[in-house]
Amino acid sequence: MTMAVFVAVTFVCAPAVSEDFKAYKLTIDGVSVDIDTDEDATVTLPNGDKAKIRLERNAFATFSSDSFSFVHPSGVTVTKTNLSKGIDQHLMASAVGSMVIVQEYSDMNPVTLNQLMLQEITKESVQAGGKLSQKAGSRKLADGKVLRGLTATVKTHADRVTYEVMSYGTANQGVVVITSLDDDNAKDDRPMIDKFWQSLKLRMGE
Repeated sequence: MTMAVFVAVTFVCAPAVSEDFKAYKLTIDGVSVDIDTDEDATVTLPNGDKAKIRLERNAFATFSSDSFSFVHPSGVTVTKTNLSKGIDQHLMASAVGSMVIVQEYSDMNPVTLNQLMLQEITKESVQAGGKLSQKAGSRKLADGKVLRGLTATVKTHADRVTYEVMSYGTANQGVVVITSLDDDNAKDDRPMIDKFWQSLKLRMGE
C-alpha cells in the first residue's frame, strides 16, 4: 500500500517538475496560448479555424512616464524606483554598465542639482584615484527644448568614463538626466545613448 501511494504521488507531481513555462500569453478572440519570442505556435479559434502565430520582439520600444518619453532597445529594461515623495528615478542600463538615469520631479524645479548629482555618481571612482574633469554642457531636443548642465570624464589607470548631467525644469517640476559611457564599451553602447537623446520628449510647459 505504501509503495502504491508513493508511485501515485510521483506520477501526479512529475509533470509539474518538467513543465516548460513560457514568458508570454497571447490571446486571440478569447483563445490563449503560451509562447516565447521568436517561437511559432498554432491556435484553434472558436469557429474551428486554425491560425499559425509567431511572436517577435521589435528592435525598439518607447518608455513613457508622466512628463517624458524616449525610445530604447527593446531588450533593455527600464526600471522605476520611487526615491521619495515627488521624486521617481528611471534607470536603463546595458549588460556592461552603460546607463541612462532620468530623475523625475513632480513638485520642484531640479536644475540646481547638476553639480551634486555629478559628485554623487563619480564619488567612488574619484575616491579610488580617478581624475575628474568637467565643463558646462547642453542638449537640444528635437522639439527645441534645451537641457543644460555638465559633461565630465573620470580617468583611471584602467579606463575612461564619460558622464553627462543635464536638467530641465519649470516652476514646480522637471527632470535630471544622467548618462555614463565607458570608452571600452562605446562601440556597442553609444547607439543606445544616442537613440535616447534623439528621441527624448519632455511633456512640461515653460
